[in-house]
Amino acid sequence: QFVESGGDLVQPGGSLRLACVASGFNLDYYTIGWWRQAPGKEREGVACIAASDSSTLYADSVKGRFTISRDNAENTVYLLMNNLKPEDTAVYSCARAPHFSMRPAWYDLYGQGTQVTVSS
Repeated sequence: QFVESGGDLVQPGGSLRLACVASGFNLDYYTIGWWRQAPGKEREGVACIAASDSSTLYADSVKGRFTISRDNAENTVYLLMNNLKPEDTAVYSCARAPHFSMRPAWYDLYGQGTQVTVSS
């Protein structure tokens, strides 16, 4: 399972770092993705990082502002979020996939998530 943490209330332009700790399986073999869901909206992929070479993919809406990274020794994936905007408000969760892709059908084992609220 995944356990996410680091969500908070932050002002526009602020930063947060989310963490996602995996247990019960080895992160080394999976692409890990961060997903978010805002009230009344469908879940959307934010970023993912490959198991093999730590290649990354980002949604256009977060490119240049968010950075995904992984520490396999700690079984943890991070999401550093800078220059946060109100439209980034959502519950953020992580999930795993067997391939390097943001294709939703390949992801499973979503965590409960952590709430990020961007508001002045």
